[in-house]
Amino acid sequence: MDKFKLFTLVLSLTLVAACGKVDSTPKPLTEKQSAVLMKELSGKVAGTPVSCISDFSATNTIRVSDNILLYRVSGRLVYQNKLRSACSGLARDDDIMVSEQFGSQKCKGDIIRLVDRTTGMTGGVCSLGDFVPYRSEKTKD
Repeated sequence: MDKFKLFTLVLSLTLVAACGKVDSTPKPLTEKQSAVLMKELSGKVAGTPVSCISDFSATNTIRVSDNILLYRVSGRLVYQNKLRSACSGLARDDDIMVSEQFGSQKCKGDIIRLVDRTTGMTGGVCSLGDFVPYRSEKTKD
């Protein structure tokens, strides 16, 4: 078998293997991930989920796990978003998170792509779910 045929065969098998089903079931949170979630949501009460939130600085986005993002609006308000399926590599916080959204809001169904900082290759792709607001309870002074 010449080298070209061998290369073609190996490439074909690699492409077929890459098309296999990917497990998008979220993994249980690690101890560290649970601690981050507890720290951010501690003392806050969950509200009614909403489909969209105003867009704001990406520096306020906290990657908890491969399927949970937090959007911190202020010390009193944090939105939790459980992605529609796990986004492989999101929790590592190594890749750049690129949002594909329409308009000035982040909405359920918007796409997030992970892009490798070095190569520019696209990694995990996922879709946002509902946004659950967590607000600090009002204290009576």
